[in-house]
This record gives sequence, structure tokens and C-alpha cells, in this order.
Amino acid sequence: MMAIIGGTGLADLADLSDTRRRVVRTPYGDPSCALTFGRIGGTDIVFLARHGYGHTIAPHQINYRANIWALREVGAERIVAVATVGGIRQAFGPGQIIIPDQIIDYTHSRPSTFFEGPDAAVTHVDFTEPYDPGLRRMLLDSAACAGITVHDGGCYGCTQGPRLETAAEIRRMARDGCDLVGMTGMPEALLARELGLPYACIAVVANHAAGLESSRQGISMTGIREVLDEAIGRVHQLLTACC
Repeated sequence: MMAIIGGTGLADLADLSDTRRRVVRTPYGDPSCALTFGRIGGTDIVFLARHGYGHTIAPHQINYRANIWALREVGAERIVAVATVGGIRQAFGPGQIIIPDQIIDYTHSRPSTFFEGPDAAVTHVDFTEPYDPGLRRMLLDSAACAGITVHDGGCYGCTQGPRLETAAEIRRMARDGCDLVGMTGMPEALLARELGLPYACIAVVANHAAGLESSRQGISMTGIREVLDEAIGRVHQLLTACC
């Protein structure tokens, strides 16, 4: 079964058939919402809205551990996460879709591991390639077959939120090698790795990052909504092509 985590702009999957919802409890508290089960084509799907179905949970308040644990608990074998981001690299303008291959974590104070507590052994996991290469290849091949333009590779810089970044912070992130900026990529990707779940991301660029191009004087929330209304349609097509 494939899990899909929806971010801003993707609070549900209209293409799901035979749907049902299930509330899942975890040792780490409640996930963002009840899980929605269904099918796309011949593939069993479990869907989770990262910010809740009413988009009420801020990025720094998401219970990432409960979300990933719940998906594993119900039998998910791999996770495709959809994330709305700002574009730092010049080629990554509004409306572009990227399948990132690297991540830099700028977050703080988020519970970020399952391996902690008085009785837990010290455990290190390899995170050289934070996104599963096989799952990334499936997304890229599916996009090609469906005629959807996506970019292969990019570094996602994950900030704390919920505020957007300053222009100076974006300049620093560019110097660090970041191509995209978002608020939800970590610790989500790491927690999936700790539970042995292949994880990949579909990053949708909603706007130029702060201080760049059309966002030089500020970021338009209205403009973001307009871009997402169009781009999320292509994300739906890509997810359908994967199934």
C-alpha cells in the first residue's frame, strides 16, 4: 500500500475510490487527522492531510512522529509526500514541480526521532540520500509517461515556520546550496527512514522565495493560491500515473 501525505493545497484526493476513514492512535499521540483509505487504479492508497483536513495545524506543531507511525501501523509500504515550497534556484519558478534529492534541516525543537528515551539504545541511521532513489525514479518515470514536466533533483531547505523567511535568510540558504525552501520536509523524511519506509517528495513551487524575482518586495498570498490552483491539478495527474 502506498501512503500519500498531502500538504498545503492538497487536503484530499478526489481520485480515490471506495473510500473510508479510520482514526489511528499511536504511542506518540494523535496524527494530524483520521486516515483516508481508498484505491487509485489498482493501487491501495492511504492518505493523510499533514495540516489536518481543515488546514489548522501549523508546520512547527505537526505531530510528525504520530503521522509516520500511523502510516506504518496501517500497512503503508512507501510514502509519497506532497509539499508546497518557495523557489530559490532561478529555474524553479512558480508552478514548477520538483522531485528533490537532498535536504538541509534548519528546524529546531521538533521531536525528530523514534530512538530516544531512558530505555532506547543509541541508534544512528544513514541519511546520505534522504529521499529513496527507487521511489524518486518511479515518480520521474511516471511523470515522463504522463507528459508532466518535472525537475529531477534539488536541495530542499526546511525552515521552522510558520513565518516566511527574510530575504537575508534566503540569500544564506542559497549560499548553503538550497534550491527550494519549505517548512515540513523535516523531520518527516528522517522519521520515515527510521521506520524503514521508502520516502520521496513532490515539491510544488508556489512562489519565488523572499527577496527574489516577483517576491523581491514581498510575497503575495493571493498569487500563491492562484499558482496552487493550477499546479495541484498536475500533481493529481502525477499521483494517478504512479498507481
